[in-house]
Amino acid sequence: MTQHAREEVAGKLEQVIAAQLRRYRTAQGLSSAELAARTGLSKAMISKIETASTSCSLTTLQRLADGLGIPVTALFRGADTDRDATFTKSGQGSLTVRSGTQHGHEYRVLGTLKGRTDALEPTLVTLTDASDVFPLFQHPGTEFIYMLAGRMVYGHGVYEYAMEPGDSLLLDGEGPHGPLELLELPIRFLAIAAK
Repeated sequence: MTQHAREEVAGKLEQVIAAQLRRYRTAQGLSSAELAARTGLSKAMISKIETASTSCSLTTLQRLADGLGIPVTALFRGADTDRDATFTKSGQGSLTVRSGTQHGHEYRVLGTLKGRTDALEPTLVTLTDASDVFPLFQHPGTEFIYMLAGRMVYGHGVYEYAMEPGDSLLLDGEGPHGPLELLELPIRFLAIAAK
């Protein structure tokens, strides 16, 4: 990394700390002088930090966090902003083949994050009159189901749940689960699996 690139990164971090410090101080209704008294720092030092005119030592950051009653990491929020995101327009998403696909179930994955083994997997599931057999699923992790349309009986282990729009079910994915009876078609629900 070049000297110029290092200076740009350092400058950005100082700006993030400045903005967060100012935000937390004003949210608590504190003046610079009041924060200085709480932290043992000078009012001039508080001003320099809030204008990104100086770099803070770790000790100074800890004193500021303690004075504001926040974790020190709160002062860095927004510094690491280059993160993956997936945006899916309404009616879009990639169709996926799963064991229920051959039985008329449609699975539309609404987003994925590359390289994440702990990422959530949101899927829009649609069941129609073409859905004839209801396979049971088992997988590591947990799953959250939120009913959007229709009515069905959903099984998890030995339990059965009559579900309609607005109902939700959080379950352990290791237990056999899946639709048992389709009561009102079409059925649409959001299934979010997490490992």
